[in-house]
Formats: sequence, C-alpha cells, structure tokens
Amino acid sequence: MLKIDNLNVFYGESHVLHDLSFELSPGETVAVMGRNGMGKTTLMKSLIGMIPTRSGRIELNGRELVKAKSYERVAAGFGFVPQGRMIFPYLSVEENILSGMDRFRRAVIPEYIYDAFPVLHEMRARRGGNLSGGQQQQLAIARALVSEPKVLILDEPTEGIQPSIIKDIARALNRLKKERDFALIVSEQVLAFTLDIADRFLIIEKGRFVHSDTRANVDAERITRYLTI
Repeated sequence: MLKIDNLNVFYGESHVLHDLSFELSPGETVAVMGRNGMGKTTLMKSLIGMIPTRSGRIELNGRELVKAKSYERVAAGFGFVPQGRMIFPYLSVEENILSGMDRFRRAVIPEYIYDAFPVLHEMRARRGGNLSGGQQQQLAIARALVSEPKVLILDEPTEGIQPSIIKDIARALNRLKKERDFALIVSEQVLAFTLDIADRFLIIEKGRFVHSDTRANVDAERITRYLTI
C-alpha cells in the first residue's frame, strides 16, 4: 500500500534523514523507534508533507506524493496525529472532531468514534484544552480517523500519558484497525506500547535505519539497548 524509497530530508544544509526505505502493507502496523533527536519526528512530518523531501519517493496506493501538499496527502489517504496532539483548546470535543470532517457537506460524527473512545462522548461539550493529556490524545486520534485514512501516522502518541491510558489507546487502535481497515505508522520510545500494537519494528539512529524486527522474532532486549544508549 505504501512505499518509501531512498528518502532524504534536510534542515537547511544539515542532512537529517539518509536514504530511508520501507514498505507498509494493508492493515500493518510499523513502529519507528529510537532516542530523541534520531529522526523519528522528521520522518513523520516528511511523510505528511510538513517538511520537504530533498530526494526519494513516497508512494501511496500507486500515487506519487513526494511533491504533494499536506492536504493533498490527507485526501490521498494519510491521517496524521502530531507530537503534542495539537488539538484546538478553545473548541469543544465535538467541534475538534468535526474539524477533521471538513470535506463532508453534512458532517455527523460516526458512532465508531464514541464506541472506541467513550470518554469523548461523555465530554463532547467540554473544551479540548480542559481535557487531560490522555483524553487529548484520544481526541487527536479521533479527529484524524474521521478523515477515513488508509494510513494513520502517530508521532510520539504516549508522550506525557499515564500507563493505564496508554493501554486503553493500544486496545482502541487494535480494534479500530480491524474495523476501519487502515494501516498504522507510529514513532515511539515506549517499547511496551509498541509491543501491544506493532507487527514490525524499525530502529532509527542518526537518520538511518539500523535494525528491524518482526513481532514474531522481536528482540526486546536489543531494541531497549538502542533506546537507552
């Protein structure tokens, strides 16, 4: 479904991502893991078009997107939940979710959103800025999902969230993936979370992939060493 080929990204003259390549199958979850500053967020932003690509290919369902604007990538099938969530603090929960449905003429929040995240239904009239970090993360995921993505990109989704809510989010994502038929790319440092959701693990160091594992053969001890060196 998604093919990334020899992706190179620069900040000014600083070469940040070096010839990154990977593929994503329908319904698959790939976790991109590494310490801070290794290129995870840069990769996520380059996929959605927030950072330009110097060279390489980003192909989704046969469509080349490396020159496409962010909104064109969303229309093509990408959904994006940024690091820090970036919900609208002064809009209600309901209004935040509806903002992800601007291409629908008469938008109605689908039932599966509130089924997966019941706290959002309870707090649908509350301002987004008054939610806890975990609730805001669920809101950000819901806002991305209502655009009906084929590939959902999550950037550091567990940051600042308590462990019990992280477990809830993992369960919701696994359920929604099956029900809504999308694939998932997640950048993360918390191994316990990725072990709950990922089919494949890619370790990034200084803008290069240095190790990969599948769920069946995952070497958690080795991955932990990359995260703590």
